[in-house]
Amino acid sequence: MVTSSPILPPIAEKRPSKRVVHGIALQDDYAWLRADNWQDVLRDGSTLPADIKTHLEQENRYADAQLAEGEHLRAVLFEELKGRIKADDSSVPSPDGPFDYYSRFRQGGQHRLFCRRPRGGGEETLLLDGDALAKGKSFFAFGGFAPSPDHRLIAWSCDENGSEFHTIRLLDTSKGVMLTDNVPDTEGEAVWLADGSGFYYVRLDENHRASSVWLHLLATPAGTDRLIYEEADAGMFVGLSQTQSRRLAVIDIHDHETSEVRVIRLEDGDSRVHLIAARQEGVQYEIEHRPLPDGKDQLLILTNFDDAEDFRIMTAPLATPVQASSAQASSIQASWSDLIPHKPGRYILDIVLLADWLVRLEREDGLPRIVIRSLSSGEEHAIDFAEEAYSLALDGGMEFATDRIRFVYSSMTTPAETYDYDMRSRERVLRKRQEVPSGHDPALYVTRRVFAPTADGESVPISLLYRKETALDGSAPLLLYGYGAYGLSMPAQFSTNALSLVDRGFVYAIAHIRGGTEKGWRWYREGKLAKKPNTFQDFIAAGSYLAERGFTARKRIVAHGGSAGGMLMGAVANLAPDLFGAIVAEVPFVDVLTTMLDDSLPLTPPEWPEWGNPIEDEAAFRTILSYSPVDNVAARPYPPILALAGLTDPRVTYWEPAKWVARLREKNPQGNPVIFKVNMDSGHGGASGRFERLKEVALVQAFALQRMGAA
Repeated sequence: MVTSSPILPPIAEKRPSKRVVHGIALQDDYAWLRADNWQDVLRDGSTLPADIKTHLEQENRYADAQLAEGEHLRAVLFEELKGRIKADDSSVPSPDGPFDYYSRFRQGGQHRLFCRRPRGGGEETLLLDGDALAKGKSFFAFGGFAPSPDHRLIAWSCDENGSEFHTIRLLDTSKGVMLTDNVPDTEGEAVWLADGSGFYYVRLDENHRASSVWLHLLATPAGTDRLIYEEADAGMFVGLSQTQSRRLAVIDIHDHETSEVRVIRLEDGDSRVHLIAARQEGVQYEIEHRPLPDGKDQLLILTNFDDAEDFRIMTAPLATPVQASSAQASSIQASWSDLIPHKPGRYILDIVLLADWLVRLEREDGLPRIVIRSLSSGEEHAIDFAEEAYSLALDGGMEFATDRIRFVYSSMTTPAETYDYDMRSRERVLRKRQEVPSGHDPALYVTRRVFAPTADGESVPISLLYRKETALDGSAPLLLYGYGAYGLSMPAQFSTNALSLVDRGFVYAIAHIRGGTEKGWRWYREGKLAKKPNTFQDFIAAGSYLAERGFTARKRIVAHGGSAGGMLMGAVANLAPDLFGAIVAEVPFVDVLTTMLDDSLPLTPPEWPEWGNPIEDEAAFRTILSYSPVDNVAARPYPPILALAGLTDPRVTYWEPAKWVARLREKNPQGNPVIFKVNMDSGHGGASGRFERLKEVALVQAFALQRMGAA
């Protein structure tokens, strides 16, 4: 039974801020919770203005008081969750030239250790000790890890406050010492020049926008680094990678529906940037590089060009492209030819190009598969899997001239299995099976895939996990997880964390709602922009269906989502509060309208293709206003709500959930508890360190269990 805290919930001061947009008056009484110096706060949480800090500290004290009754349960859950993690877990080594690279944990360690050993065996060299590097820091997270071509140096990066501003550092592996090169304010990844004399990286500007590519030469100050490319359009992200062949650095400029690729030959001393094809609105493409036997170069292009909604794979010669204009783009793409044509309903998610093989990960009828193609013969074969619902992850490894790929398979009942697959012999070798030290018997559980009908004639896939003895008569509590944005699919994969709920009688469910790509690119398109409300109605339809079919009952459902999924939580709380017994919203994007109206925020212009631009488009403004959670809070009986945030989060800023919670309490002063807990030392991903993060998981689970009377 949950009792009330003697501490009253904080009531945020009202400081009205008014404006008129598209003829509609907007009033924001809690805009002051956004720090004017938010850029400084991202880098250093101690710069938070005193009045805001005081309010957030009051929220944390109230949250601690509200959650105090579950302290023992959280401790039990934490030990249980921790007991399912192998204390000295390690990754499967990846061969690269003379070495095998891998990471591992020491017994009881919080952070990864990056290691290598001579290929095929030999003495280990500890390269980076995450536990030592994190010592004395309230937050520490590794970013990129890139050996130089001669393996003498390692370019690695870390984030030390949760804001995702990474500093790239260099390790001299022969001496085991750090060089003086420190490159701050980066996205985290480094791509080495072929001769190892320097590396390219993406720099973040003061507004946390990844907008420019730079070249750092060894033993030179970061302030003298050379600008290679700068993107003028604030609505585009800039990314950096290298082809599997390691011949090209790839500059990927994109938003959520348009992309443009530029490449640099890594042996090219003058760092000339070559455009592949100029951006065209709605056309996406990414490239891989294949050196041909005759010395020429070929590109393989994964693209939706020419209305290939679920993507196709095309080829093109790589000459020395000119800086093409948009008017010339179609003539460039005239040289592209089909290798794998578009097939509606077969969504190609990813490709790996090796010297002799093309590997693609695709999804059809909601399930993924891996297809192997011989580049010499054109013969294809797929790797088969038996379960009704499962997850696949594809890893091409670190090498190019190889016949082996690696993939990870799991289902909601089957722990992750890592396989090496020989594409020539078609033999798969199990390299690692996820261990659950406290024990796990898959035979005790059931995983299912069901489909919930919607009012507009669609069907929403739902992945389910529960124990065999769980009664499906409406008595079981159920946790329903959802995301539904950016075309990201939620895999039906094994989760040791979910077992703590399932073993206590919960049904665990993932609703694969519109906004993701579980049913192809159309599924994404039908859950964005003007059709965004479909995402919310799908989630409600999934919950209603599960209640009607006896998997649970109304008010026995705990809704759970984070980030854009946290926005989903805010929306369904407004639309169907009587369906849910509790709601958990982690780093929730709930102040959608205000954020999309502010083009000074780091993610706003790149997000307009996802949500719409309410500054210029009145229809988009009205659509967002119709569902933006903060703007639609009303005097209605909301279920108990737990909201979590990170102070230095650059993706969903802390003030969004702070304003949402203030509005919920204002409109429902005598309603169910609304609990808001802010991690003052972390960002979007929560606490750093594998065990500290489990404490946050335990907090969420204890809240769900207590609210459903299942503790």
